[in-house]
Amino acid sequence: MRRLGGWMDTAAARLNWAAAAAIVAMMLLTVADVVLRLFRMPIPGTYEMVGFLGAAIIAFSLAYTASEKGHITVDVLILLLPKRVQAFFDAINELVGAAFFAVIAFGGMNAASEIRNSGEVSLTLELPIHPILYGIAAGCALLCLILLRDFLVSLKRVVK
Repeated sequence: MRRLGGWMDTAAARLNWAAAAAIVAMMLLTVADVVLRLFRMPIPGTYEMVGFLGAAIIAFSLAYTASEKGHITVDVLILLLPKRVQAFFDAINELVGAAFFAVIAFGGMNAASEIRNSGEVSLTLELPIHPILYGIAAGCALLCLILLRDFLVSLKRVVK
């Protein structure tokens, strides 16, 4: 379990670095587009690229945030309960989250396959869309695995 957890945390950290690089790329692209607009030479497809990068940023940072327990929780009432009951609610929350992101990952893979087979591309730059969808699906799948791992840890706390 620890070896698998270590692999997932490493993969999540690497995806998070990719998200950080996408943020820098988005910033540089936006600044360059704004500056070039002053000279009436906007960068074609900036809106598309910012959208693609935004999708990558979100999908690639979710798993790392979950592995670091960085998501916001409102647990005012839960903290008043005994530790085992808190662990039970954590387990339920993680299981529901894992199921939700498994559905998103599966749907994303199916959508990416359909779009790849149809040859659909973006409107302005005519870039293939399916790699972005595969990236979103991969980020959600990794988040699902991390949530399942956390579910098992919480379940262990419930049983003890």
